[in-house]
Amino acid sequence: MGKEIGSDGFTADDFARFSRRLAGETRHAHDAYARGEFAADGPVAGFELEAWLIGEDLFPVPRNVSFLARLASPLVVPELSRFNVEINGTPRPLRAKALSQLEDELTATWQQCQRVAREESATLIAIGTLPTVREGDLSLANMSPCKRYATLNEQILRLRGGRPLVLDIAGIDTLRATHADVMLEAATTSFQVHLQTPASEAARTYNASLILAAPLVALAANSPFLFERALWHETRVPLFEQAVDCCDPGRPEHMRVTFGSGYLAADPTACFAENLSSYAVLLPVEDTGPAHAYAHLRLHNGTIWRWNRMLIGFDEKGAPHLRVEQRVMPAGPSVIDMIANAAFYYGAVRILARQAVAPESQIPFAVARDNFYRAARGGLQAPLVWLDGRRATAVELLESELLPMARAGLTELDITAADISRYMDVIAARLRSRQNGAAWQLAHYAKHHDFFRLTADYLEHQRRLMPVHEWPV
Repeated sequence: MGKEIGSDGFTADDFARFSRRLAGETRHAHDAYARGEFAADGPVAGFELEAWLIGEDLFPVPRNVSFLARLASPLVVPELSRFNVEINGTPRPLRAKALSQLEDELTATWQQCQRVAREESATLIAIGTLPTVREGDLSLANMSPCKRYATLNEQILRLRGGRPLVLDIAGIDTLRATHADVMLEAATTSFQVHLQTPASEAARTYNASLILAAPLVALAANSPFLFERALWHETRVPLFEQAVDCCDPGRPEHMRVTFGSGYLAADPTACFAENLSSYAVLLPVEDTGPAHAYAHLRLHNGTIWRWNRMLIGFDEKGAPHLRVEQRVMPAGPSVIDMIANAAFYYGAVRILARQAVAPESQIPFAVARDNFYRAARGGLQAPLVWLDGRRATAVELLESELLPMARAGLTELDITAADISRYMDVIAARLRSRQNGAAWQLAHYAKHHDFFRLTADYLEHQRRLMPVHEWPV
């Protein structure tokens, strides 16, 4: 949920000053893009992985403060709850052995985390929603001790007029519940991949990412259970959207967690203008830096969780760049599965974003959005509508068109043949077996009817670094 802030009490003047600075930085970003000041470097790949700390009893354990102190790694930082952490990858130019380098780094960091977790009588697990999490675990007592999180909770509840948050998820089963705070969001953990592109390619890359969101979430789904109910194959999607819902009930298109309101035109900074016009400021922390540092723009953007999000960052020389954060994938099931998912995305988005006829001109935004929610609900067997209007299940589309596209894109990026084979073969085997993380969890529970055995077996397979298509039920 972003970096720490330095204040926990705000006045009307704070909001007014922040809004003025935000407006100025938004204009500056628009003008800077028009002047060609954003970097032409790329593509560059990176990731963030959110994970759970759990105890020997397989319940969450709120020990991230002592865990992080022991670990002392700049790559691993706190998340919203005391039982979650975030593991970051070092950004790398997307060529040659970049993918296997990302895998090697993540494996090394993961194993280091596991060694330290054992000293805390805990272990790490990467899974979209934890089958053993209880609603009582998601309490303010388990919120990480960061002002940012407490203030976000206060501001979201303020915009809701103090009304509790309402969960209403209809899937395989149905779940209806109310919750007094935003800690429901802590039940969703993701594998977020970043793709920095030349600024001139950012809008097309963003639009292609929206179109790919549906097949990608179907491919990667790993979150079928919440509070002992089977819901969507990727239950993170409705859970996160409802967990921080503070929009005007009459304007659902302006939810804080959203698929978005449309494709981008030529100017990729238009999404920041929409942030300014459509979303209330939650964290009005004023920064004394110059407009070209975009401190207020980036902070505000960090409180709007589009499933694909445009970000501004800076290179080592301080030049601004644009990158897409693809947020639809859950954590897990294994390290190689996650890097294979990232590889699939990088390859497929490369081809889609460079097609002579822009794919966003061939599939209406509303169709891409509907595809996304169908895929999150139904996984690999979800019915999708593709560019030419033809209909197919997600798995059929992935096998016939998108996997070959991803291979071609990785080849175009000059990824080594060994890396392309390693990761695309994992995707191909997953599609042949029809077994992603969600399918494995659902099949395991159908056979054993035991969420603790499910979690224990999942953890054992993950520890062995096995791709999910090889996991026995």
